[in-house]
Amino acid sequence: MNEDPPRPPRRKRYAGKNPRRFEDKYKERDPARYGETVAKVLASGKTPAGSHVPIMVAECIDALLLRPGMNGVDCTLGYGGHARRILEVIRPGGFLLGLDQDPLELPKTENRLRDAGFGPEAFEAVRSNYAGITKVLGQRGMLADFVFADLGCSSMQFDDPSRGFSFKHEGPLDMRMNPNRGLSAAEWLRRVPPHDLADVLREHSDEPRAESLAAALAGKSLATTTALAGAVRAAVVADEETIDLTVRRVFQAVRIAVNEEFTALDMFLRALPVCLKPGARVAILTFHSGEDRRVKKAFKLGLADGVYSAISDGVITASPEERRMNPRSSPAKLRWAQRA
Repeated sequence: MNEDPPRPPRRKRYAGKNPRRFEDKYKERDPARYGETVAKVLASGKTPAGSHVPIMVAECIDALLLRPGMNGVDCTLGYGGHARRILEVIRPGGFLLGLDQDPLELPKTENRLRDAGFGPEAFEAVRSNYAGITKVLGQRGMLADFVFADLGCSSMQFDDPSRGFSFKHEGPLDMRMNPNRGLSAAEWLRRVPPHDLADVLREHSDEPRAESLAAALAGKSLATTTALAGAVRAAVVADEETIDLTVRRVFQAVRIAVNEEFTALDMFLRALPVCLKPGARVAILTFHSGEDRRVKKAFKLGLADGVYSAISDGVITASPEERRMNPRSSPAKLRWAQRA
């Protein structure tokens, strides 16, 4: 007698209005099927799981002086929110290179933009760190009419526990934007000497307890995000708010070190002038003081040396309405420069 084939397991019910676990938020991660749920999450001022709400889109477009027919680079493609708007503005005839080092998210974003109607004649996705912009453009014999960069991590990386960027949920202590390269955060902490970790905490997050934290964390085997957060909490005697800020600063500093973000940013800023056509603009979004200091210094030096003919007058920040609707826009700072 033939037996009936086994039925596939039923998907777990969507538990409550606001499921806490990333794995349970399958509706938020499938906007094509659950658009109403995604709309409600956005309306509440939150970012749907597995996605990223682009920040200061109109301001970025204005800073780049975009128009139809331009060719340029989005150096940090991410979820593709900025790229999609750029592509809409530069058509017809425009072309965008989208760079991203994340091998997990890049194919998803490429498919998302293809589905939106942007074919190979308008858009090409390239797996590359933005520090490699000179090589990418050189291979294509191309100079840019504009260059855009949105620094730091994307919401997709922060929110997914398996990537190990956030202490809010337990996951492997990884933090690599490209999980196929380099050391995980856990391995990096196990190898780093205390004096080097103290330098990282000071330089990457202005951590006032750098020495004592370095002594407590360097060389330790901390396999998960919650293990690192717990070790930080155990090493700090302070009120809860101060401890939470310290945990955030440690995670930020370690992430920057693991991904060599400041080294890549310095290389990118040095390479920019030779990548831009005369009169072309670059616009850069930063999210903490270490990034912004570097961009500000590079643009001011370029202006003084005659490399740039104009730079933004101070920083451009998100509107009060955007900060209310998308709290992750609050620390964002936008600066632009124009090639002489």
